[in-house]
Amino acid sequence: MEQARDFFEESEALHAVLTNVHGEQWQTVTQFKGWTLDDVLVHLHFWNGMADLSLTDEAAFQERLARTFAGIQSKGFRVTENEMIAERGDDLRDAWRELYSHIGSTWAELDPKQRVKWAGPEMSVRSSITARQMETWAHGQEVFDILGVKRQEHDRIRNIVVLGVNTFGWAYKVHGKEPPESMPRLELTAPSGTLWEFGDPGADLIRGSAVEFAQVVTQTRNVGDTSLDVSGVVAVEWMSIAQCFAGGPETPPVKGLRHRVEV
Repeated sequence: MEQARDFFEESEALHAVLTNVHGEQWQTVTQFKGWTLDDVLVHLHFWNGMADLSLTDEAAFQERLARTFAGIQSKGFRVTENEMIAERGDDLRDAWRELYSHIGSTWAELDPKQRVKWAGPEMSVRSSITARQMETWAHGQEVFDILGVKRQEHDRIRNIVVLGVNTFGWAYKVHGKEPPESMPRLELTAPSGTLWEFGDPGADLIRGSAVEFAQVVTQTRNVGDTSLDVSGVVAVEWMSIAQCFAGGPETPPVKGLRHRVEV
């Protein structure tokens, strides 16, 4: 299952930029909701662990999921995750890498269609590991941004682009809107220069960088901070509410908020 390798390589790219982070640097506040670098790794490590537990021990997964939801309701999201992960700083980085390396190798051997439970509807392991890559890439963005590092992108981002395409209807439903009958045409240029096309020709068109499209659907950039060419009523509306991740409705960052800092 190639998506498992893509997840591993995405994680390795993020690990590389965190290699020289130590001590108080872990408390550096990012541009994402006041999360620190420590918070980012707590979040990724916790849900990587939940994904692996869904595969290896469904009963334990359900029990931990129930405790997680109860904690979120009583204490909030950040407090609950931070209570469930003991490691911090360098130790957390090492534990996170050990787990994602294990997942990358073991999940590569799975039947992509195998089903696993999750917080919402059950899904295929291919969808589960793609979600883990998406989370790693999306939350990695605030890390690269705050450290002032330009990320070297690769065509494995296609998994995230496809996730954005597949959640076109979801983005509307989660915001209480009726999805349009057809999705806008996408003409996106991959990091390699390959043209990726989705949808049928029509009045609505989104053309430009596949990376920037992925940034918009993961809400790491406001569409106004990208060079995407967005034309048509539906295309404009979709890019204003796009959300390829689960949970309640979220709004994109305001224009100018998320960017790579100068160091």
